[in-house]
Parts: sequence; C-alpha cells; structure tokens
Amino acid sequence: MDLLMARRHLSEAERHVALSEGHVARQLAIVEGLERAGHPIGLASDVLDTFRMLLASHIDHRDLIRREIDG
Repeated sequence: MDLLMARRHLSEAERHVALSEGHVARQLAIVEGLERAGHPIGLASDVLDTFRMLLASHIDHRDLIRREIDG
C-alpha cells in the first residue's frame, strides 16, 4: 500500500477509535445510571463489554497501520 493510501486508512482508523471511545463512555454512563437506580444491568453490561472489545480491535488495527507507515 502506498503512503498516501496508508495515511488515509490511518485517518479512518483514528476516527473509528474516537467513535468507539465515545460509545464505551456513553454505555458506561448508562450502566452506572441503571445500577444507581437499582435496575438490572446485565444486558447493558454485555453491550459495554462488546463496545470495549470493538474498541480494542480498532486500536489494534490503528496501531498496525501506524507500524506499516513507520516501516
């Protein structure tokens, strides 16, 4: 992959990481709110776990692209 294409992919990967961080933060707030209110949190916690796994995947992909660019 040429450098220009790699930089475009890196930009997109960084956007995905930022979006995923927002999803995790928002879902964590939901879980905490449910817990404070005494509601069940099972499903909301499962969603949070999924968002965290996706975030880790996005970070790994971004880091792979960075290594490709750095040579």
